[in-house]
Amino acid sequence: MKQRIKNALEESLKSTVANPEKYLGFVDISETKDKQYGDYSTNIALVLAKELRMSPRQVADSLREKITTGTIIKKVEVAGPGFVNFFVNEVAWGFCLQEIFVSGDAYGKCALGKGKKVQVEFVSANPTGPLHIGHARGAVVGDVIARLLSACGYEVVKEYYINDTGNQMSNLGISTLYRCRELKGDKSPLPDNSYQGEYLLDVAQEILEKYPDILQKPEKEATALCGTFAATVILNGIVDDLAVLGVNFDRYFSESSLYETGLVTETLTFLEQNGTAYRTQDGTLWFRTSAFGDEKDRVIVRATGAPTYFAADIAYHHQKFSDNYDRVIDIWGADHHGYIARMRAGVEAMGHDVKKLDIVLIQLVALLRNGIPVAMSTRAGEFVTLREVVEEVGADAARYNFLLRRLDSHLDFDLEIAKRQSSDNPVYYVQYAHARACSVLRLAEEKKIDNLKWHESIPSFLTLEEEIAIIRLLISFPDVVRSSAQSVEPHRLAFFLNELASMFHSYYNKYKIISDDEETTLSRLFLVGAIKTVIKNGLTILGVSAPQRM
Repeated sequence: MKQRIKNALEESLKSTVANPEKYLGFVDISETKDKQYGDYSTNIALVLAKELRMSPRQVADSLREKITTGTIIKKVEVAGPGFVNFFVNEVAWGFCLQEIFVSGDAYGKCALGKGKKVQVEFVSANPTGPLHIGHARGAVVGDVIARLLSACGYEVVKEYYINDTGNQMSNLGISTLYRCRELKGDKSPLPDNSYQGEYLLDVAQEILEKYPDILQKPEKEATALCGTFAATVILNGIVDDLAVLGVNFDRYFSESSLYETGLVTETLTFLEQNGTAYRTQDGTLWFRTSAFGDEKDRVIVRATGAPTYFAADIAYHHQKFSDNYDRVIDIWGADHHGYIARMRAGVEAMGHDVKKLDIVLIQLVALLRNGIPVAMSTRAGEFVTLREVVEEVGADAARYNFLLRRLDSHLDFDLEIAKRQSSDNPVYYVQYAHARACSVLRLAEEKKIDNLKWHESIPSFLTLEEEIAIIRLLISFPDVVRSSAQSVEPHRLAFFLNELASMFHSYYNKYKIISDDEETTLSRLFLVGAIKTVIKNGLTILGVSAPQRM
């Protein structure tokens, strides 16, 4: 509908001004918030007034006089300082359903990205333990952002950065070695800063089976072997857990490879040579992040000669931009807020366009059961694992519930609500709307009503207030997908689907879809088919199933 209005306005512009092509790019149509001012409005007259040396009101009146009313546009009014308001004919809304019918599974997709390359890096949890509920939110958000961008024509690569160097790996090796000793009867307490989770007992058992002489090896060798083995086992478990949630990656990038290829050394040398890094008397190498807007300079090589994690992060992001991505999106936990300025400084200092870097922060998740905080997991020791949540509520409910709040808002995830088969459970509510639409269409088939094809009379039988409201929402779906991708806000699509499901359930309960009136029946069935298509397409982008029966 917006495009139809825009076409009419452009035709009016052509007959109002000389060289109209000069101004066509200014044409913008938006929905009105108050329907007393019509369905759509444009401020084009205010934009063109100075160019045309006329008052906005004069420009608006000239445009209005040239706009043809009829089947689509019922009337055009000029309001305020020069807004042009369009009132759409009630019958016209139904014509928009034809595009949904023709597009099918492709409805909602667009070519906005034009094949530009985007990398989305998310989760990237240390391979030191199983994923917990906080990681799960980041995993779903990252996956859905990638799906949204793909639906909008971008070439997307989903990447997981494996932090497999440094003290955490050393601590993992020590912790696992102590667990091996524990299984052999040594009850010595775990050292400070070690990983306490009992999941390492399973890893230790595997190590003892594969390396029965592990406890006879020199401690340094045994610790290194335990750390490498445990990290591999844990990472494989992380990959499996993410797959259960419906999250898969195109690429796993190892931090250790940055050292093996010399990229960290190369990066540090570059920063020092171009003056953005400097050494102090004790040999510490500092990065002048304050010159790029950070609150203070940051250490990138310690006095001992060991690079910091930040040094590897700069090298990693240098690698990202060297891979010629048009846009790089990092998805981090909200506790990394203080890291943003220094990371952006690192990208800029390496000579890359920092405007191409987007850092998305995700707030924490509180796990509840009937409104009461859930106690710690008995198996993990310190947290509730992602796998435990998915096994209890299912991947669909887990994914959908993680998208029900803005990313900058804390999220309460109630296990009991996520399992409930009622309108209290948002994913059930939306999936049931799809199943209900499928049921209506199956009933029509059973009644031999099989001529559900587009015909020009359909709009004439879809003029109820509720029908027009549903159609207006349906035709906004492509805009919702596009805006969700552009703003990196996947919750918008989840909100949209809940609103559509609510409208459909209400409409279904109030009106009879299949009746003795053949034309009304066919028109309403066509509307139901459009609802089904949009819900399915939306759920598909969210990575949630669209069941035909429930």
